[in-house]
Amino acid sequence: MKRMFVAAMAALLLAAPAVQAQKVNKDAILAKLEKSDADLVNPKKNTKAATWLNRGKVYYEAATAPTKDVFQGMEVMMLQMSPAMGNPMEKKSEVLNGVEYEAWVYPYLTLYIAGGKVATWIQREEVFAGAAKVAAEAYAKAYELDKAAGEKVKAGLQQLSDYHSQVGNICIDAALYPQASDAYKAAYEAQAQPAYGNADATLLYYAGYLRTMDGPKNVESFEIGANLLNEALALGFADPEGSIYYYLFHCYYGQKAKGQEYVMQSKQALLTGIEKFPKNERILEGLMQLYTAEEGVGDPADLVSMFDKQLAETPENVELWFGRGRIFYALKNYDEAIVSFKKVVELKPEMYEGNFFLAAFYVYKGDAMAQELNTRNYTSQKEYDADYASVSEVYKQALPYFEKAYEVNPASTDALESLKSLCFRLRDEPGVMEKFTHYNSLWRKSQGLE
Repeated sequence: MKRMFVAAMAALLLAAPAVQAQKVNKDAILAKLEKSDADLVNPKKNTKAATWLNRGKVYYEAATAPTKDVFQGMEVMMLQMSPAMGNPMEKKSEVLNGVEYEAWVYPYLTLYIAGGKVATWIQREEVFAGAAKVAAEAYAKAYELDKAAGEKVKAGLQQLSDYHSQVGNICIDAALYPQASDAYKAAYEAQAQPAYGNADATLLYYAGYLRTMDGPKNVESFEIGANLLNEALALGFADPEGSIYYYLFHCYYGQKAKGQEYVMQSKQALLTGIEKFPKNERILEGLMQLYTAEEGVGDPADLVSMFDKQLAETPENVELWFGRGRIFYALKNYDEAIVSFKKVVELKPEMYEGNFFLAAFYVYKGDAMAQELNTRNYTSQKEYDADYASVSEVYKQALPYFEKAYEVNPASTDALESLKSLCFRLRDEPGVMEKFTHYNSLWRKSQGLE
């Protein structure tokens, strides 16, 4: 009986006519806004926190009315059956951010459909321009008039912040980076009001990062991004990897046409970042780019001096040894890179990255030696073989560290493939062919070949 009931309901849903057009009661919303405006000129009402709380509420409703009945991942059947959305005015194919979608055009929105679900949208019209800003100002006034209204004000500000964050997420998916940045900044500003408490500076970081993304197309975004990222740093924000300094570098470097001072500011952003996050590879790469491509920045050896100075004070700092080794690798000084990473492995024997990179640097050193041998003119095979034996000795030193890396992280296909390749290269060495057979079999299984 239950199964028949479910089937009957499904048939009824399929038979029901689809709701037509998006319904946003603009006239009713505007009437509420007009009433709120009238309350402000009423001397008996405009000094009451309740009046301003209501104003914040109705303007928030005006801001969110076009999007409140849709969400990412919404099934198209649910969309069509929704009394607030219904069928679009038009359906067409459209490419957005390099992806082809079916675009459903409504009076206030264009929804982008993929796999039978709402992927993202672009808002085409507002009920009242700037409604969210008016709402934020109203909540601020309510708290100014009556601190006891703080909890209600905070609840309203949280709604506003969440709304702006959602707009930011949607704009990212649509590759509208400036609009996404502005939305995250507005989300932060809603939280930055006194009634809210502690605002999340992560929102400023997102806003600055998105301006960095937009900078190559719109150079003015680099300036805006630098201001936002610096504001986040001033508030004590730091992401776990220190990438904020890398994005700040790009914001300054992207403005270098304005003068050399921007190049030097970009350098300082990286130096500050690498001091705090010496393992951040992107910061190191940015520094090497600056020191090798820009005149007047300095000698790359200065970077080594910076690390050595810090290591003199904290010689057990693994991350500093890690960063020092990466700099020498960038300078193609494999011997010093090996010295640094031997220290990393000494201090942290079970560190996957330490073992893997140490092994890799031995391989890079061996490759460089082999390449140099190929430029020489040998008079006999015996002479060449004698020199190449020294190359093999370098390769052999990599093997135990690759094995340790794989032992620490058996899920690493990089370590496994490196072992397979290195053992094949050293297959004529005693006992290495057996290792090759073992690691090659494991690698083939990891690739689904056995």
